[in-house]
This record gives sequence, C-alpha cells and structure tokens, in this order.
Amino acid sequence: MPAKAVDIVRAIVAPLTRTRVFRRVLGPLLLPPVERFVAWISHGRVQVSALLVPSLVLHTVGAKSGEPRDAALMYTPDGQGRAIVAGTNFAGARHPAWTANLLAHPDAAITVRGRRMLVRATPVPDAERDAVWARIETQWPGYRNYERESGRTVRLFRLQPVAQAD
Repeated sequence: MPAKAVDIVRAIVAPLTRTRVFRRVLGPLLLPPVERFVAWISHGRVQVSALLVPSLVLHTVGAKSGEPRDAALMYTPDGQGRAIVAGTNFAGARHPAWTANLLAHPDAAITVRGRRMLVRATPVPDAERDAVWARIETQWPGYRNYERESGRTVRLFRLQPVAQAD
C-alpha cells in the first residue's frame, strides 16, 4: 500500500482504536481470529495489522503450559535493530499472556514479513519507559492511553535479535 494511502487509512482507523467498542469487542474478539485466518490463507506472508503499522508474530513458550504460543503484535523499531512491543491488551485490566510467557521464557522468535528470527526479550527499565512510550507514540499517537485506561503498568519489552545456531 502506498505511503499516502497508509496515512489516510491510519487517520481513519486510529480514532476507531480509541473507542470502547474497539477496546472491548473489535480488538480483542474480532482482530485475533481475522489475523489467524489471513495468516493461514497467506501461509504467514500477510498480517492484517501490518497494513497500518509494523507488525510481527511473536512465538513464545507458554509460561504455565510449556506449549508453543503465537501472538500477532504491533511493534516499534527502536533505531538500534530491536523491536519494542507493548502488552496493552486493548486497555484490558489484565496483562496479555504473551508477556508472562516472555518473563518466564525470554528466548523467543518473531516472524516479520515472512522472515523468522530468534530474539531475546528484556523488559524496558522504569527509567526508560517515558522515552520508549514517546517513540511508540510517534508511530501510533495516543497508544499510551491504553495503559492509562487499563489501570495497570503495561509491560514493555525490547526484542533483540540473536544469532541463529547452525
């Protein structure tokens, strides 16, 4: 999608993502199955959210189950080759499960534009949170409102690519 078209679509969609209907219904209930369906039909090459913002699929190990888990997420490049992800959970009161998975098992993988790579997740230190949120909001203005509305401190992670074992 051309950059100008993306800007127009963002301008239309961004206010929608700030509504209660999106945070309670469209985001958490409708978006994940749509993402899974499009990923299945495209063999993982297309991600719906990637049409608007940089997006990835995070591959973790369940903190309790030990089973593989996948989560489609928006990410923000940090300018140093790492991805920043925020556990907003659509402003829900609970942290998303993938954040507990990363705390328990920080070695994970991501798929970006069909390319899978190994990463190591590290929580963003408290002293850096405001600067990280400012960077995220240059990409998606108002995104920190999810944290404010959730009543909790959103878990922020940096995903650092690591060398693949041969």
